[in-house]
Amino acid sequence: MSAPAPAVTQKPPPWPLLRQVFGNRRMAALLLLGFSSGLPLALTAGTLQAWLTVQGVSLKAIGFATLIGQAYVFKFLWAPGMDRIHPPLLARWLGRRRGWLLLMQAALAASLGAMALVGIPAPGDAMAWPGLEHAAAALGVAASEMRLVPVGLLAVAVAFFSASQDIVIDAYRTDLLPPEERGAGAAVAVLGYRMAMLVSGGLGLWLAAEYLGWRGMYALMAMLMAVLMLATLFAPPTPGHITPPRSLAAAVVEPAREFFSRQGAVALLVAIVLYKLGDAFAGALSTTFLIRGAGYTPAEVGMVYKTMGLATTIVGALLGGALLARLGLWRALVWFGIAQGLSNLAYWGLAVLPSNLLLMGAAVGVENFTGGMGTAAFVAFLSALCDTRFSATQFALLSALSAVGRVYVGPATGYLVEAWGWPHFYLFTVVASAPGVLMLVWLRRVVETQDRLHAPRPQ
Repeated sequence: MSAPAPAVTQKPPPWPLLRQVFGNRRMAALLLLGFSSGLPLALTAGTLQAWLTVQGVSLKAIGFATLIGQAYVFKFLWAPGMDRIHPPLLARWLGRRRGWLLLMQAALAASLGAMALVGIPAPGDAMAWPGLEHAAAALGVAASEMRLVPVGLLAVAVAFFSASQDIVIDAYRTDLLPPEERGAGAAVAVLGYRMAMLVSGGLGLWLAAEYLGWRGMYALMAMLMAVLMLATLFAPPTPGHITPPRSLAAAVVEPAREFFSRQGAVALLVAIVLYKLGDAFAGALSTTFLIRGAGYTPAEVGMVYKTMGLATTIVGALLGGALLARLGLWRALVWFGIAQGLSNLAYWGLAVLPSNLLLMGAAVGVENFTGGMGTAAFVAFLSALCDTRFSATQFALLSALSAVGRVYVGPATGYLVEAWGWPHFYLFTVVASAPGVLMLVWLRRVVETQDRLHAPRPQ
């Protein structure tokens, strides 16, 4: 009797885990919602800055315009309310998370459309509003720049609705994904976010400069935001067993009490603010610097600066994530922090050398590559500081603090550039990156403790 033939085992398909994780409706929805999250940011930051620059607005006024993004700093104030309260009418149809999402996306589309409708009047069409001239004198800007008030107020509304949308998307992602898919979900969301910033940043600048004009480009972005409401309708509902906090007090008090009971809690918050401070100074007027200070056109900035910045940031973030696993959180934070600080010397080079597109591409590539590595470590740092019981509220608080530098250094940068010039200003940004790294060196034991507490446990 012959021996039985050996069993034929079927070879598993290549990359089975990637296919299992990424090939599902949850990941597709998070990609689209990441795109929805990233689209409005440039339209109230770099792209708006380029519009103001082309319209001849002063450096001081452009610096103050960075305050438009304050909602990203203070979003933790209303995050507990959005966690506790069901949106009227929409909650029964879509649930709490998707109901808020649809409402915020509709508000964003309407606000961006209003910015396109109002626009920025020509310098000779200053708006004579009583009292605003005195405010302009107190701030040190020309009275003619009061023409910026209507579009500025609308940009503030866009930033508020965008920050609110971010609160809900972060909470939705936390509620939706099982533990084994959270890393992939974060990666997909970041990819969608960066793609959107390319569209509203680089592509937006090019379309405004070459084809549509600024108002036409903002109208196009408003329509795209409206189309993204379909992503919320497509997104799957969150699990039914997840319930909101019992009271608004519970949604506010418990997360704060838990965080501030830790050793070094206040010092950790200071480190969060300082870690990206050098990058915040360097990036606050980067678009204005490239157009007005270095002599590039808006189209060149859109196609080279924004595109190269996106690509190298993604590569840097991926490499930073891979190196983080080998280095550990604390070492990655320190080494990447040093690298992103020194990379600001690339902009110093652009300030002292003649204009050259290859030189701009190289400088932008270096700065964004190291910034991407720093961002990968920084996001892991914020996650390590969150108690899983209160991750939505605590992440909103910590990410809001991380935006403090980006928002509040803006007014100072205009004065510093006028006083020192671009080369000395960018040397200063290298120095400004040092305190955050030094804080982390001092907090080494605290950071490593938090990293161990939130490290994956063996099954």
